[in-house]
Amino acid sequence: MSMLDDLFETIGGRGMIEAAIGSFYRRVLEDENLRGFFHATDMAHLRSGQSMFISMLLGGRVDYSGKDIKAAHAQARAEGLTSEHLDAFLKHFRAALDEVGVEPDKSEKIMKLLEAQRAAVLDR
Repeated sequence: MSMLDDLFETIGGRGMIEAAIGSFYRRVLEDENLRGFFHATDMAHLRSGQSMFISMLLGGRVDYSGKDIKAAHAQARAEGLTSEHLDAFLKHFRAALDEVGVEPDKSEKIMKLLEAQRAAVLDR
C-alpha cells in the first residue's frame, strides 16, 4: 500500500473528504474576497467534482473525469485570480481539515499536495 492510499484511507476516505469540502466551501462563500468567483457556479456540481479530485489526489480509487486543474480555473483567472486569493483558499481548506478532525500531520501532507497544484491553478 502506498503512502497515498494510506492517506486517503487513514483520514476516513470519501466521507471525510466530503465533510471537509462542505466546510471548505462554507468558509469560502463567507469570505467576501473569494465568494465573487462563484457567482455563476452550480455549487453542488462543484462540491462533487472537488470531492472526486481531492480523493484522486490523495490516492483514492476514484475515476476523476472532470477538467484538468488548469482548465478548471480558467474562468477564475479571467476574473483576476491571484496568488493571494489562492493563499486564502488554502488557508480555508486547512481550517476545514482541522474542523472535520483530520490529524495535523495528515493535514500537512494534504496541504503540500494542494500547494503543488499552484502553478497549474495560476497557469504559471
